[in-house]
Amino acid sequence: MLKESYELFGLPETATDEELEERYGELKARYNEEKWEDGEKGMNAARMLGKLDAAYQEIKDSRHEKPHDEAGGSAAYEEVSSAIRSGDLSRAQSLLDGFNERGAEWHYLQSVVFYKKNWINESKKQLEIAIQMDGGNEKYRTAYEKLKARAEYTPQTGNAPHIDPANAGGEQMGGNWCVSCVNACYTFLCVNCLFNLCCGCR
Repeated sequence: MLKESYELFGLPETATDEELEERYGELKARYNEEKWEDGEKGMNAARMLGKLDAAYQEIKDSRHEKPHDEAGGSAAYEEVSSAIRSGDLSRAQSLLDGFNERGAEWHYLQSVVFYKKNWINESKKQLEIAIQMDGGNEKYRTAYEKLKARAEYTPQTGNAPHIDPANAGGEQMGGNWCVSCVNACYTFLCVNCLFNLCCGCR
């Protein structure tokens, strides 16, 4: 999507802010003039004005977030992940609250914290925001599908069976379980693994 925004301006992604501003001004002036013309040309100009504004805002937003991500975002996100893996949810939340820029990864990690607290609906909402911000991220989409699948197994009169992933192969898996229960637990286990919540894996 970002690439298409640059293509709309006829600029490479390496274009400077000054080049972007200049091109944006040129195209805005052109289409503002053409939109008053009759027929398809005028309607097309009006559509292009809307596209230009959206593309311009997307590029500006991405450039605003990029320095944060490159300068310390990755390290800060890893610190949050480390706190989550160690079970220190208070610290993880405190770190998340300190972010000025809240991109897709921020919402993903917030989703993980909510999930650890068993706030499933809140976790799902945060994943939805992450996907809206970065729809091409397979990690977010896979996490969302697994979390949604787990929620669908929750009976109307109670919660889905809770299993400790560390003991998934032990006594908890014994007994005469029905297929639905096994599927529910398997889905829950998959979500845990995806959220890096078992065995310290990432």
